[in-house]
Amino acid sequence: MTRSLVIHAHFYQPPRENPLFEEIETEASAAPFHDWNQRIERECYRTVIAARVLGQGGRIAGIVNTLEWISFNVGATLFEWMEKAAPDTYRAVLAADQASVNRLGHGNAMAQPYHHVILPLASRRDKVTEVRWGIADFRRRFGRDPEGMWLPETAVDDETLDVLAQEGMRFTVLAPYQVTAPPPNGLPGHYVTGGGRSIALFPYHGDISHGIAFGGLVRDSSLWLDAMWGGGAQPPAPGKTPPAGVGDASPHLMTAATDGETYGHHHKFAEMALARVIERSRELGVTVENYASFLQRHPPVHNVTLVAPSAWSCAHGVERWRSNCGCRVDAQANPSQAWRTPLRDGLNTLAAGLHQIFETEGATLLRDPWAARDAYGAVVASGDAVVRARFLEERLPAGASGEARTRALELLEMARDAMRMFTSCAWFFDDIGGLEVQQVLRYAMRGLALSGARQALEPAFRATLGLGRSNRASTGTGADVYDALAHPHTAAERGAAAARALRELRIDVEDYLPQGMDASVDNDTVHLIVRATERTRTFRVVLARRTTNDLACQVTALDGSGTTVVVPLAEFPERARLALRHALRKALLPQCLTPAELEQLAWGESSLRGLVAVAMTRSIERLAADRSDHALEVVHATLDLFDQLEASIPFDAQTAYWRVVRELSDGERPRLGGLSLRLGFAADGA
Repeated sequence: MTRSLVIHAHFYQPPRENPLFEEIETEASAAPFHDWNQRIERECYRTVIAARVLGQGGRIAGIVNTLEWISFNVGATLFEWMEKAAPDTYRAVLAADQASVNRLGHGNAMAQPYHHVILPLASRRDKVTEVRWGIADFRRRFGRDPEGMWLPETAVDDETLDVLAQEGMRFTVLAPYQVTAPPPNGLPGHYVTGGGRSIALFPYHGDISHGIAFGGLVRDSSLWLDAMWGGGAQPPAPGKTPPAGVGDASPHLMTAATDGETYGHHHKFAEMALARVIERSRELGVTVENYASFLQRHPPVHNVTLVAPSAWSCAHGVERWRSNCGCRVDAQANPSQAWRTPLRDGLNTLAAGLHQIFETEGATLLRDPWAARDAYGAVVASGDAVVRARFLEERLPAGASGEARTRALELLEMARDAMRMFTSCAWFFDDIGGLEVQQVLRYAMRGLALSGARQALEPAFRATLGLGRSNRASTGTGADVYDALAHPHTAAERGAAAARALRELRIDVEDYLPQGMDASVDNDTVHLIVRATERTRTFRVVLARRTTNDLACQVTALDGSGTTVVVPLAEFPERARLALRHALRKALLPQCLTPAELEQLAWGESSLRGLVAVAMTRSIERLAADRSDHALEVVHATLDLFDQLEASIPFDAQTAYWRVVRELSDGERPRLGGLSLRLGFAADGA
C-alpha cells in the first residue's frame, strides 16, 4: 500500500460583532482579553502558524506553520475579523495555502458556506446563496477557486450536496456514520445526488478524530502516531528498508477532522503535538497532503449511500438546531432545550416576511433581486466601496437615483441579516438567554429596522419567541431576551453623539468612530454615513453636559422628524466611549497622583488601578488634618477615576474614611454626605 495522511482543522468562532457598528465590543468572560476572538487568536491561531518543534534538551529545534501541512478551512466571519485585528496571522494562513499549492499542486484551504448555518434546514435558494458567498470570499482571500467545501457541523442532506456539486465543489468531508458503508482504507466515496450530480465524500476516521478532539492523543504525539500507524510508527533504522506500504500500489488514507481550536485553545500545546506528528509521519514515508491532491490521484470508485439529514455533533440528525432532542452541553444545569423550536419557528416566519419585502420591493430597484443577493457576497466579503459601486452599477437600472441606490443596499443588508440570523451557534448551546442567541436576535432586530415593516412583522415574532422559556427564571422567555437588547437610541444617534464629543475633545473622529460608520463634523452639525447602505443622516449635536469624568450630547435629527434625544457617554459606541474616557482620565491624573506615581505609571512599573487605590486612601486620610474644599475635591477626583475604571472601592479607603468621619463633629459630617454615599456609606457618614 501507499499511505497518505490528511488532518483537517475547521477554524471557526461564533460571530460577535455588534451588527449596528460592525465591530466587537468587550466580552467580560474573555478577560484579560477584549473578546473571545482575541483570546483564541492568542491561544490558537497564532500558535498553529508558528508551532514549536523541540529538539535535544527540550530546546527549540524549529518553528513550523502547521497549516502548510494540514487541510483547513476558516469561517468567513472569523476571517473578516482576523484580516483586520490579527493581520500577521491572517497573512500566514494565506501563505500556508500557497505553500501547499507549490508543494502539491492543490491548496490545503477549503471553502465554507459564508454563514455557519445548518444547510439541511435552509431552503435551496438560501443554500445556493450561502455557498456562492463562501466561494466569493475564498476567491478574494486565496486568489484561486476552491475545490472542496467544509459544511458547518458537517450537516448534510442530498440537496446540500447537489448545490455543492452544482457550484463546482469536487468533495466535502463527513463523519464516518454519515454514510451507510464507508469505503475501505479511508478512501473517498462516490455519491450521485438526486439531481444527477456527482461529488466525492471523505469520511474521516472517527476514533482518531475523537482522540484528538478530546485530548487523549494531543497530549502525547507518540500515542497519536501509534494510534494511526500501529507497529509502523517507528522510523526505519539507517540502511534498513522503510516500513511496509511505501512503493506498494494499494492506497490507504488516514484522515482525521476536528475543530481547529483544538490546537492551543481547547488543549494547550496541542499544536506542538500536531507539528511532531507531521514530522514523524513524513519520516515514516507517509505522504502528508490534502484531500484535493489525494483525490486527483485516487478518484472515488466506491458508491456510497448518504445518511440524511445528519451532522457530526448531533445523534438525532439535525434536531439539535430545532428541537429538544437531548443533545446539550450541560444536561444538569440546563435540562430543557424546548426553546429551540420557538426560536427556529420565529426566525423562519420572520425570514419569510423579510424575503417577501426583498422580492417585492427589490423588483422595483434591482434588475434581478435574487441574483443580486447571490452576487452581493463579494461586496460583503471585501467591505470595499469601489467593489460596492461596481456591483451597484451592474445591478441597478440605468439612471437610478441616489435614494434608489441607498434603498437597494438596505434591502440587500436586510437579506444578509435574514441569512445570518440562522447562525447555528444559537441552537448549539443550552439556553435561550445565551450570548449566541442574543447575537442572532440582534441580526433579526437590524433586519426588522431595515425592512421598513417593523410594526407589521415584530409582534408575531415576539409572540413566538415568548413560547421559548429559559432554564433560568431570571432570564424569562425569548421575548424577554429580545426586549432586553432594545436600545433607547438609534445607532445613528449614538454615532453622531460620539463624533461630536470626539471633535470637542480634539480626538480624531475617523480613528474612533465605529468601523461601519463615517462622519463629518462642522461645528454642531454632524453628517453620519452608514457605510454598508450609504444612508446619510444629519443631526445638530451639542454638548449637553460635561463633568470631570462624564459627558452627554443632545442630538436633534435634521431630516424632517425633528426628534431630540440626550445620549450619555455610557451609550456611545465602545471605541469612542473608551477614547473619551481616556481623555477625561488623563486630565484627572495630575490632580490625584504625585509626580513620582505618574512616572511609575509612564514606565509601566505600577498599574493605574493600583496607584489610584493608594491615592484614594491617601487623600481620604488627609481629610483628618485638612478639611478644605480643595482636599475634598481631590478625594472626589480619585473617585471619578475609579468610576471610569469601573472598579470597586478599595477596602482600605473605606476603612480610612470610617476612621476620619468618626472624629468629625456632628456639624462637620453633613458636608461629607455626598462623599459618604460614593464610598458606600449612609449619607450622614455615621
